[in-house]
Amino acid sequence: MAYNLSVQVTARAEPFCHFGVKFKIIVFNESSGSLAAPDFCVMSQGSNCGMNMIRSFENRDWAAIWRIIEPVFRAGESYPFAPDITEEDAYKVWIEIPSATYVAVDKGNEILGTYYIKPNQPALGAHVCNCGYIVSENARGKGIASEMCEHSQREAITLGFKSMQYNLVVSTNETAIHLWKRHGFEVIGTLPEAFRHPQLGFVDAFVMYKNLKT
Repeated sequence: MAYNLSVQVTARAEPFCHFGVKFKIIVFNESSGSLAAPDFCVMSQGSNCGMNMIRSFENRDWAAIWRIIEPVFRAGESYPFAPDITEEDAYKVWIEIPSATYVAVDKGNEILGTYYIKPNQPALGAHVCNCGYIVSENARGKGIASEMCEHSQREAITLGFKSMQYNLVVSTNETAIHLWKRHGFEVIGTLPEAFRHPQLGFVDAFVMYKNLKT
């Protein structure tokens, strides 16, 4: 079975990170004469982040994803899951329940970060989506979270969502708050002492929201 791979390069309309180009990947099956479903990925090139791509989760990715998300869950500083969450339960949270899960990989296919997207509420509230993002400790500070945030907004529109909401942004997570604001999210509510921080005790959490351009 033979395939031809063509790459269409388009100028970006908004920044994916510090450097970036949007690629549309189209695969043509010469045997059947049909086009495989096109996919979009974001590749960013710079002195810090090298060359990265965001793609859909594959089963083989789980071990690497678990290595990334487990320390964050165990720390209990940004996600409300039990710090002693099992791998099985984490798989349900990150892979089974969401509508889709993605990974950011470098040119060697090493996973640098991951995010999921899912409806924030059932049925009549399902047009609003929710996402969770985690970057590998070794890849932080290189624009990966920013890339995944931009990618998730485009995917949300593709999946039919009208807006995106972060339900429990811990007030002590200043880096995340600054990043989400930079990507157009607004704090629309404060939940007093809604998060039990392992070192700081009960701290506020924010609800952050953004209408998506369609």
